[in-house]
Amino acid sequence: MMPLATLNKMPADLVICVATPLEGAYLRENLPPTIPLLVTGVGAVNAAIALTRFLERQGALAVVVCGIGGAYPGSGLQVGSSVAWAASECYGDLGAASADGFLDMATLGFPVIGGPEPVFNTLAVPLRPNGMAGVPFVTVNTCTGDDASARALAARTGGAVESMEGAAIAHVARLYGIPVGEVRGISNPVGNRDRSAWRVREAALAAQQELLRALRGGELLL
Repeated sequence: MMPLATLNKMPADLVICVATPLEGAYLRENLPPTIPLLVTGVGAVNAAIALTRFLERQGALAVVVCGIGGAYPGSGLQVGSSVAWAASECYGDLGAASADGFLDMATLGFPVIGGPEPVFNTLAVPLRPNGMAGVPFVTVNTCTGDDASARALAARTGGAVESMEGAAIAHVARLYGIPVGEVRGISNPVGNRDRSAWRVREAALAAQQELLRALRGGELLL
């Protein structure tokens, strides 16, 4: 259902969200002017606020996140060359620590979205190219920086890709009742922090090229 604030406006068919200018530079040069590109800023709060303001001001029928992400151990994704579409998003560090381990929102009994079908840490991300298999994405406030934490987070969430904005975008899209997609190029392995292994520019470009390919091929069913 379209929010009241947008009923007298013509919503965009699609808005694309990127966290930083780098993650949207190629898109800005190649997107048709009818598709807005929204630079949200880094992190879940910035992403949620920026998208909410856009939807209230103009509205959109769908949203896609495009950017870079880290690959968890065991994901099989390669730095600099792999591109992944999300099947779901998870707030990876939203919950409570305890002597017995991490307690997620379901364990605590606090949904992030209430109602007959409450949402706790994990949100569906259904929009992706026809026939394309998605993988679980994880959103964190603090990027994982050591191997032990990476293995633990991957085991707990089942995640393949880590970033800092996706779950917030999916959260807002769910509240507004619009479909959401997410595509990321793999910029680094999640684990011990080693910037020499990062391929940020290559990953950012690969994600943007993949999204443009899907849009030009009519593969995203809005």
